[in-house]
Amino acid sequence: NQTTMSNTKDTSTEDRIKAAARKVFHQKGYAGTRTRDIAEEAGINHAMLNYYFRSKEKLFEIVMMETMAYFFQGVGTILNDESTSLEEKIERVVANYIDLLLEEPELPTFMFNEVRANPEPFVANTPIIQALENSVLAQQYAEAVAQGRITEPNLMHTVLNVISLVIFPFIAQPIFTALSRTDKEAYKALMLQRKTLIPQWIKAILFLPNRAEWRGDIFFIHTLTKWLNTLYNVNNIYI
Repeated sequence: NQTTMSNTKDTSTEDRIKAAARKVFHQKGYAGTRTRDIAEEAGINHAMLNYYFRSKEKLFEIVMMETMAYFFQGVGTILNDESTSLEEKIERVVANYIDLLLEEPELPTFMFNEVRANPEPFVANTPIIQALENSVLAQQYAEAVAQGRITEPNLMHTVLNVISLVIFPFIAQPIFTALSRTDKEAYKALMLQRKTLIPQWIKAILFLPNRAEWRGDIFFIHTLTKWLNTLYNVNNIYI
């Protein structure tokens, strides 16, 4: 039975409408969603939807802001935790987002499509870059660069690498599962493995080996080259 209107707005009905709108918008995007789709998903009539939310635009704005808050929740605490190292922060950020996207696999496609179509609200309401630049993680990164421990001085390259490695597999999931004939459970297991693998890959890109390891590598290369010179009588190779 469909809900009838009353003189006082019911918060439970409002929450149900927002939950339905979030589901439909995430699946179809703004352009592909009709208010009637949302009303049907919420189990109410169209008049009731208009009573609570006057327009699709207003409802979408609310859903988008809540979605962005949900997407970035917890990351600020991770970035500014003074008790963890830079490496540990990378591990926690990766784990946080993979767990989130396993629960909401349609979230990244929705966000990227809608932000690309209309980036101004996203920029205005999500000061993520400023928060990142002023974070403990950014300070630790700068210190590691100054100490010569990190090869890439631009933090944004590392951010893009983490975002790409975490988010792209969820965007590409329909293509990958179709081509590889992988079921949902196997794909989930693959994503869970990436919680461990991605931090390892990022660390391998970022962190230089210590000097003792370098000296060992240089000695090995020097010895190998001398051996090749002797074996093949090649006298034009120098270190």
